[in-house]
Amino acid sequence: MLLARTLEEKLVSLYRGGLITGGVYVGRGQEAVSVACGLFLQKGDIFAPLIRDQAGRSAFGEPLVDVARTYLGSRQGPMRGRDGNIHRGRPRDGQFAMISHLGAMISVAVGALMAKRFKGEKNFVGLTCIGEGGMQTGSAHEGLNIAAVEQVPLVVVATNNHYAYSTPNEREFACHDLVDRAKGYGFEGHTIDGTDLANCLDVIGGAVKQARAGRPPQLVVASILRLSGHGEHDDASYVTEEIKREPFARDCLKCTEKTIVDLNLARHCASGAKTRRRKWTAQSLRHKKKPRPRPTKKIGAPFPCATSSIKSNEHHLPRSDS
Repeated sequence: MLLARTLEEKLVSLYRGGLITGGVYVGRGQEAVSVACGLFLQKGDIFAPLIRDQAGRSAFGEPLVDVARTYLGSRQGPMRGRDGNIHRGRPRDGQFAMISHLGAMISVAVGALMAKRFKGEKNFVGLTCIGEGGMQTGSAHEGLNIAAVEQVPLVVVATNNHYAYSTPNEREFACHDLVDRAKGYGFEGHTIDGTDLANCLDVIGGAVKQARAGRPPQLVVASILRLSGHGEHDDASYVTEEIKREPFARDCLKCTEKTIVDLNLARHCASGAKTRRRKWTAQSLRHKKKPRPRPTKKIGAPFPCATSSIKSNEHHLPRSDS
């Protein structure tokens, strides 16, 4: 959680300094939910993260250098500099690059799990993340439906941060809680306090275990407040002062630090540790000052997401004359 927060603070700094082209999207306030998503997955599992899941990506094993290279447009990054910010992944390692069309990642995860089943693989599970806004899309409904029909070992973690960009919950859905939909789809449903790390670890970890054991697909709905704008270009002025006083609007990092201290698991050393971590992260990103390979303009360069066993030099982008 702390690593993700510190890394994203550095990315914001680079963005404001004009060193990042495009947008920067951070998961401030969502780290407890996200880190629980990545911690319980194993080698051979599928992880399809969303916009604010750096903590989960890091817990799943994503190298920090992959993050930096993608944001900075380096050809050495996993997307070869042809896509940016959160749209990165390494499919061979089980982490898929996020699709911008919200809701679509559910079907991608379902398809990957079905492919594993067809290949005769065992003891695998998939986890994908979505926001409450994305839950209202047709793509999400289709994906959830086919996941239940095919009974794939899938966990869907839906984070309700109470705003789909600037649209509040009451303009998004009419049911009392999104977890109410689980039964209708044929999922098993759970709710969690997204500011409580212990609760997130317990419930999401349990859902992963249930899915791996052959239970129906799992839907976990977390309640939080996004503690930033949709992206760094957004000042979030639409968030009301009233909602900022709600329990779900707490900072999960501060809540976790307080819990650790209250349980005598550590002393008040978090600020010092954070400072050391910030310096270490800043140093790891210092390659921004050095010349770095830019995306190639060569027609026919290998496509970055090719995952087939066919040799990579046979995976070409369409030629200009085709």
